[in-house]
Amino acid sequence: MTIAAGSFSRQGRRLLLTLVVLCTGCVTTTDSVFTTPPAPQEALERRVALARQYIGQRDWDNAKRNLAQAVAIDDRNAEVHEAFALVYQSTGEKELAEESFQKALRLDRDFSRARNNYAAFLYAEQRYADAEEELELVVKDTLYTGRPMAFVNLGLCRQQLDKPAAAEEAFSRALSMDRANTIALLELAQLRFDAGDYTTASRHYGTYRTAVRPQSARALWLGIRLARVLNDRDAESSYALALGSLYPESPEFREYQRMQRDGQ
Repeated sequence: MTIAAGSFSRQGRRLLLTLVVLCTGCVTTTDSVFTTPPAPQEALERRVALARQYIGQRDWDNAKRNLAQAVAIDDRNAEVHEAFALVYQSTGEKELAEESFQKALRLDRDFSRARNNYAAFLYAEQRYADAEEELELVVKDTLYTGRPMAFVNLGLCRQQLDKPAAAEEAFSRALSMDRANTIALLELAQLRFDAGDYTTASRHYGTYRTAVRPQSARALWLGIRLARVLNDRDAESSYALALGSLYPESPEFREYQRMQRDGQ
C-alpha cells in the first residue's frame, strides 16, 4: 500500500504562535481614583496591571485609557509599549502594533516576552523569516520562563520556511525542556513520518495521544497513516472511527475516504 505521507503535513504549519499575555499580578481592586496619590512607580505599575486585566477581558477602550495614563507617568517604560502593542494587534491596528513592539524593544532589548509576542505578530502577518530572526534571539535568553514555547514557535516558523531539519532541531530542544509539550510531540511525529522514520514517529505520536483527548483531525489522520504503515489494523480502525465521528466535514476525513476508495 502507498501512503500519501505529506498530504496534510503543511496543516501543522498553520498553527498560530502562542501569544504570551502575562499579568503582573491578580488585580482585584476597582479602577477608581486614588484616595492617596501613590508614588509614580506604584501608579505606573497599577495602571499597567489594570490595562492587562482589561486586555484579558477584551475591553480595549479601558485598556488604552489606563495605558495612556501610564505613558503620562513614564513614556520610556517598555512594558507599557508592549501592552499597547497587544491592544493594537487585537484591534487590527497593525502599523501601530508594530511601532509599539519595536519601541518596547528599543527601550529594553532584553525584554524576551515582548520579543516573543512581536514574533507572534510577525508570524500572524506571514512574515516568517522576520519572526524566525526574533525568536532566535528569544531562545538565547536562558532565564526566560517561556523559552520552551519559544523553541516551539521557532520550529513552527522554520516549517513555514521549508526548513524541516532546523524545525526538528527546535522542536527537539522544546521537548528536552518540557517533555509534556504536546505541540512539539505532534510536530516531531509528523516530521519523522514525512522522513520515513516510522518507528520514531510512532513513539512521539504514542506519547502525544496519551496526553491529548480528543485528538485533532490532523493528529488522527497521522495516526491512521502510521497505523497503516505499521500494519496495525485495530489502531487504524479506531482512529478512522474517531475521525469520522468527531470531524466528518474535515479535509482529513475526506482524504481518508478518498484513500479507502482508491484502495491505498
